[in-house]
Amino acid sequence: SRALAAFDAIADQVPYAAEIRDAAVRAGIDPMLLASLVKAESSFHANSVSKSGAKGLTQLMPATAKALGVEDPFDPSENLRAGAKYLARNLHIYGRVDLALAAYQAGKGAVARAGGIPDSPTTRHYIDRILHTWAGYQEAAA
Repeated sequence: SRALAAFDAIADQVPYAAEIRDAAVRAGIDPMLLASLVKAESSFHANSVSKSGAKGLTQLMPATAKALGVEDPFDPSENLRAGAKYLARNLHIYGRVDLALAAYQAGKGAVARAGGIPDSPTTRHYIDRILHTWAGYQEAAA
């Protein structure tokens, strides 16, 4: 597909490119979007742990990781497959990248309560960062 060819053109600029590509293909999402999420979530650090306890490349919360069948959140391939699956579910539910990212970052409940993107500077900055990175990858691949 065009998204895979574009990703392959920039893969040398993306840590864990093979694993990101595999996870994105399995989940049916754009690998450049997944790479953009990983950059925002963990800066490509597989052993990253947030203050709130989110772990790994895609910063999965323990309950989310468990629900997605993750045994080792620090295993890059396993974490990426689960994060890609979770993002793909959000994309399917919301039909919009910005809403899917808002749900990924703030939770589905926050999106439901707000009736859209939560009015939070943190969430808005998160979405903007990912969309900016994604656009940069697309530009670099063009």
